[in-house]
Amino acid sequence: MSQTATSAQRRKRFKPPLWVYKLASPAYFDHLAGRIIPWLLFPGLVLLSIGLVWGLAFAPADYQQGDSFRIIYVHVPTAALSMAIYMAMAITAAISLIWRMRLAAIISRNCAPIGAACTFLALATGSLWGKPMWGTWWVWDARLTSELILLFLYLGYMALHDAFEDPEVGSRAASILALVGVINIPIIHYSVEWWHTLHQGATLFKFAKPSIDPSMLWPLLVMLLAFALLSAANVLMRSRNDVLERRLQPDDD
Repeated sequence: MSQTATSAQRRKRFKPPLWVYKLASPAYFDHLAGRIIPWLLFPGLVLLSIGLVWGLAFAPADYQQGDSFRIIYVHVPTAALSMAIYMAMAITAAISLIWRMRLAAIISRNCAPIGAACTFLALATGSLWGKPMWGTWWVWDARLTSELILLFLYLGYMALHDAFEDPEVGSRAASILALVGVINIPIIHYSVEWWHTLHQGATLFKFAKPSIDPSMLWPLLVMLLAFALLSAANVLMRSRNDVLERRLQPDDD
C-alpha cells in the first residue's frame, strides 16, 4: 500500500462527524450563536446579581476568617474558569490544527482574553485575601506561581497569534503553544497536594463531599454558574463578531 493511500485512510479515519462541519459553517454558527447568547447572558446577569447579594450580605461569616472569606465568591469562580477556559481554548486549538476549521481557531482566539481576565481576577482577589491572612500580598506558593504561569500562557498565546504577518501562521503557532501549556492545568489543580503550600486544599472541586457549609456553598455555586454563563456568552459574542467581520471582507482582501 502506498504512502499516499495510507495518509488518505488516516485522514478518513479521523474525519469528524457531519454535524461538526455543519456547526463550523459561518452562517449556521451565526444563527445558532444568536439564539444561544440571550439564554446565556440574561440568566448569567440574574444569577450574578443573586449570588453577589446572597454571598456578600446573607451568607454567614466564617468562624476563623470573618467577613474576609467573602472574597471566595469572586476568587473561586474566576480561578475555576481560568482553567476551564484554557482547556476550551486548547481543545478548539487542536480542532483547528487537525481539521483546519477556521471557526475553531476563531473560538480559540476569543477564549484567550476572557481566560486571561479570569486568571488576573483570581490572582488579584487571591492577593487581597492573602494580605490579611498571610500578612503579605504575594508568596511564591506553588498554586499561585502556577496560576501566574497560566496568565503568562494566555498573554503569550495572544501575543504569538498577532506576531506574524500571515494570520494562519500566527494561529497555528498560538495553537501549538496552547496545547503545550495544557500540562500546567493539572499542576495548578494538584499543586496543593503535591507540594507543601500555604494555599488551602480543595473545598469544592474534589471527589469527597465539599468541605464547606451549605449556607456558604449555595451562593458560591450560583456565582460559579453565573461566571460560566457570562464567560460563554462573551466568547460567543466575540466569535460571532469575528465571523461577521470575515464575511463582510471583500474576497480579494
